Amino acid sequence: MNIPVTLIGAMSLSFAITYLMVPAFNNYMHSIGVVGSDIMKKDKKPIADMGGPGVITGFLLGVFFYIGLEIFITERLMGLVNILACLCTVLMISLIGIFDTLTALVKKREGEGEFEQYKKIGIPRWLYFFIPLPAAVPLMAVNAGISKLTLPFIGRVDFGTAYPLLLVPFAILCCSNATNFLAGFNGLEAGMGSVALLSLGIYALRQGQLNAAMIALCFAFALIAFLRYNWYPASVFPGDLNYTIGAVYAGVTVIGNMEKFAILCFMPYILEAFLKAASRFEAESYGILQENGTVKPREKKIRGLTHLVMSMGDFTEPQVTTILIGLEVMICVLSFLVIGYI
Repeated sequence: MNIPVTLIGAMSLSFAITYLMVPAFNNYMHSIGVVGSDIMKKDKKPIADMGGPGVITGFLLGVFFYIGLEIFITERLMGLVNILACLCTVLMISLIGIFDTLTALVKKREGEGEFEQYKKIGIPRWLYFFIPLPAAVPLMAVNAGISKLTLPFIGRVDFGTAYPLLLVPFAILCCSNATNFLAGFNGLEAGMGSVALLSLGIYALRQGQLNAAMIALCFAFALIAFLRYNWYPASVFPGDLNYTIGAVYAGVTVIGNMEKFAILCFMPYILEAFLKAASRFEAESYGILQENGTVKPREKKIRGLTHLVMSMGDFTEPQVTTILIGLEVMICVLSFLVIGYI
């Protein structure tokens, strides 16, 4: 597997810029009051509530660094339209995430309990599921991807014009919502997202899908840098990043024609979506902090993967996060092993 020097440079730049920019954006968020409280901590100190700008800055600079080198030096870049369409999707979903985060800061949910006191609401719940849809338009407009898909256990299926008009927006909608469902623990979103995108990027490289690999790996390395500040105890929340991680995953899958592998790696998120659906999407992933420092689910029913892990033993918040990241690593490794047989 050959890794171009331009790609290594782009990944490194994405990591470095994100690592440097997140603290600067954190200070800015504090100065303008875009802060929240961690409901699973005894200390309710203000924490920057929007981690996306630093990550997106690092990601975009890494991608454009790669594009510049490929155009002006190697002169071998192909598929620029798909790259730019994917970037438009990422930027649009980022703006949607920022809007969601800012509106959520307007009002706190009323209630007597500690959870209700610190849990915030923004736009109506039913609208959450549909707000990522506009971000699919760029990929639809350029007819990104190939309509003939190889699906796990099914085989080759040609969807024709239904692919760009129906499946692409469906993928953006489902992936961005799924990554938003499996969230709420320090380091969880960025940790699992970086593992999934690293796996997708490596698979894309092996398949010769360099553009898809570049986007996936640049964003993965930006997330890894973000983990430095989002890991327990977090100094910044992902906030607007939750939707973006899923949109990047879906966009890379579309332009790289890697639907079969992507579905396999996305299994934990798919399971999470079904568990949340069982509660009509009312269940929260958060736990309740115990006196001994462990976290427990708020109800007996298992309504999410975090609930399942918390119910299995006495785990602290970082331990729950580590277990779920480990699960994603295991799923991705298994996906590499079985992809040739299904």
